[in-house]
Amino acid sequence: QVQLVESGGGLVQAGGSLRLSCAASERTFSSYVMAWFRQAPGKEREFVAAISWSGGTTVYAESVKGRFTISRDNAKNTVYLQMNSLKPEDTAIYYCAASARSGSVSGSGPRSEVWYGYWGQGTQVTVSS
Repeated sequence: QVQLVESGGGLVQAGGSLRLSCAASERTFSSYVMAWFRQAPGKEREFVAAISWSGGTTVYAESVKGRFTISRDNAKNTVYLQMNSLKPEDTAIYYCAASARSGSVSGSGPRSEVWYGYWGQGTQVTVSS
């Protein structure tokens, strides 16, 4: 059972930056595809970014491409989401997710919630205008 704990959320002004972290309990963390999703008030949860087990492949939602960067440190069992040039529409609860499935991160599967079997509790990000 993989346990995921997010941290780093908070309140920031538009144009600012935040870095989210997600620490995993699993010793085989390096074999999991990791991702970030977010859910804004009144909206469905949506894909933000995913990273392959090695960190060599990353994919992003169009809405965050060029502003957000996902990375991982397998030695620390941690995945990160660096968020720059934040906008009020980035306000949401951000969730970390892990998948033990095989397959390319570049495919459509990793952009879907159902691909992931493990989720964190979420961390709130609020961007003021």
